[in-house]
Amino acid sequence: MDEYLRFEDVGKVFPGVRALDGITFGVGAGTVHGLVGENGAGKSTLLKILSGAYRPDAGHVVIGGERRAFHGTRDADRAGVAIIYQELNLVPEMTVAENILLGMYPHRAGVLDRRAMLARAAEPLRRLGVEVSPSEKTRRLSIGQRQMVEIAKALVKDARIIAFDEPTSSLSAREVTQLFRTIAELKRAGHAILYVSHRMEEIFALCDAVTVFRDGRLVRHYPSLAGVTRDALVTDMTGRAIQDIYSYRPRKQGDVLLQVDGLTGTGLSAPASFQVRAGEVVGFFGLVGAGRTELMRLLAGAEPADGGRVVLAGRAERFRRVRQAIERGLVLCPEDRKHDGIVPVRSVAENINLSVRRTFSRLGLIRPAREAQNATRFVDQLRIRTPGLRQKVVNLSGGNQQKVILARWLGEQVRVLLMDEPTRGIDVGAKNEIYNLLFGLAERGLGVVVVSSDLPEVLGISDRVFVMREGRIVGELTRAEATQEKVLSLALPASA
Repeated sequence: MDEYLRFEDVGKVFPGVRALDGITFGVGAGTVHGLVGENGAGKSTLLKILSGAYRPDAGHVVIGGERRAFHGTRDADRAGVAIIYQELNLVPEMTVAENILLGMYPHRAGVLDRRAMLARAAEPLRRLGVEVSPSEKTRRLSIGQRQMVEIAKALVKDARIIAFDEPTSSLSAREVTQLFRTIAELKRAGHAILYVSHRMEEIFALCDAVTVFRDGRLVRHYPSLAGVTRDALVTDMTGRAIQDIYSYRPRKQGDVLLQVDGLTGTGLSAPASFQVRAGEVVGFFGLVGAGRTELMRLLAGAEPADGGRVVLAGRAERFRRVRQAIERGLVLCPEDRKHDGIVPVRSVAENINLSVRRTFSRLGLIRPAREAQNATRFVDQLRIRTPGLRQKVVNLSGGNQQKVILARWLGEQVRVLLMDEPTRGIDVGAKNEIYNLLFGLAERGLGVVVVSSDLPEVLGISDRVFVMREGRIVGELTRAEATQEKVLSLALPASA
């Protein structure tokens, strides 16, 4: 193997936690090297060291046989390193082209050459098969389209080292196929590729070698995946065997808790009607752009409905604002947790108490002891990994951020919980924990609605499945009826 990138005894310490401890391995030119491990295992920290965003406290990064000391991300760019993070780094008010070429704008006689900029930005979009205009404002794109723009940013730099951090977490099946083709092209061209994913099928489909992280340490390195099983990798990652990731638990269901009749509004092409019973987990599946997220936002009061009726616990509702829905016990864990779910610059405790603070305050004054008690209860109950309650929530892994959002709502008197992509970018162990939490809530009599682009997840945890296509509900299947073939046949356009 022609080793192009090497980590030598790399270590990194943050207050209260050793994020990386003695990481040593190499990545060959013209290979795809998988990095796997639970959230918080250290994978993203390693990528940030490679990108120049963090400086290691110990060890070295070696590129092309030369030790490199990056003092910032620009140094890494100049060394031919590109990182595509799961949490996107785009400027919403800029165009697609402006984002792709940020810091590399073409000029003519000292004036921005907008025509050249559009042409250069169009090339990586074409390679990725993305049907987006380079002149479109980024804020108007779906999350999946934004993810492809982030990937295009790396391609336009022609970097020799490209790291992908959960790149498919928001992509449609067609976009994933095109991304895999692009990665294969990059591999043939001799690029060294790091690929971080919690989806085992992607690791086995793409990777030549795999390194397993756990608690900041390298616990196993596989120079080849020949003979390696999914169960072996999961056991390496978690330190325990997980036979059935979904751990589905049948339970008694009660009366109708949520009744939706003819709901209309932004993102829906036809009125939406469905029911959720107490104790039931209802899944919603559809391709990107099917209208699932839009439906959840209408239900939660994040967008005003144009018409229809919502009955919650026997009472007709008309939610004009999110606060009204929260006070009645209908809450939403949003798809984009970074922008819509957490307050990144605030602590774990503040994020957990964000909603219930109104009930803890006295005469308008915050009661710190009461809030600390509430936050501690949910950190313990949900096993949130954090050095302390004062830790900024942005420093937690994606899985632990999701648990913080859940903790916020569990402090309320919840009747119906809407979960939009609850396990996006979350490792197999944390997924199993979240599924068990959802089943536990259903057993307490809550209604749980789960929107997911992961079809095996929808089939694995749902009592009933609703399928959406092009802004409308096109099918309802019981757990016994729902198969991948039936669900996909409903989800795909008739012309597909």
